[in-house]
Amino acid sequence: MGSRLPVVFVGHGSPLHALDDNAYTRTLSRLGREIGKPKAVLCVSAHWMSEGTWATHMARPKTIHDFYGFPRELFEIRYPAPGSPKTAELLRETAAPRKVQLDDEFWGLDHGAWAVLRHMYPQADVPVVQLSVYIEQPGAYHLDVGRRLAALRDQGILIIGSGNIVHNLRMISWAKDPAPYDWGREFDGFVRSATEDGAYDALAGDPRDMPGGALSVPAPDHWYPYLYCLGAGGGDRVRWEYEAIENASISMRCASFGR
Repeated sequence: MGSRLPVVFVGHGSPLHALDDNAYTRTLSRLGREIGKPKAVLCVSAHWMSEGTWATHMARPKTIHDFYGFPRELFEIRYPAPGSPKTAELLRETAAPRKVQLDDEFWGLDHGAWAVLRHMYPQADVPVVQLSVYIEQPGAYHLDVGRRLAALRDQGILIIGSGNIVHNLRMISWAKDPAPYDWGREFDGFVRSATEDGAYDALAGDPRDMPGGALSVPAPDHWYPYLYCLGAGGGDRVRWEYEAIENASISMRCASFGR
């Protein structure tokens, strides 16, 4: 592990991936091995939407099962990673003048965090802080906060964004190996090209105005974590760690910056 940690974006998809052993989950396991153990993980998950920006500040964050209709085995999973109040306080200082509030009791680790970290750091021995998504703010806000947090990479903190570039649950296909929708392919490819070209500020615009974006991003919750990664990545070279579209309308694209 070098002196500066990379930034990782994970397309997390279905919570069931927490139980899976497949090419996608093996990619997450490989990333954990290759990056090594950081001092702490800062995870921006699509599943903590809030008024204002918040960071978990408790020493022992609970495992949150924020879904329904899945097998009992999934609800029995616990990811007992410690929190890190010190990291949350450092995050707050680093993000200034953007305001980050500290949460001592409300949230914990939702499946956008633990379903990913369960594969990357299966021993749950790395402290984890979650950062919420201030959902009413536009893309430029999230990109800017990500840029401010980039300095944490030099202090042993691994920044992970967990969402999906294409995420349309209403258009999911349950057929076996369905072909992705054309609009999903279009937006996924557009984001890939714009990222490689360094057009980060353009990507911080309204995704509904981008090719294929209206159907690919019907709501921005799963999109915004990617903008944090663009900002924190600081223009570092992107590597596409995994590429696929599941259920015709969910991009599982995973990226790293500076690796």
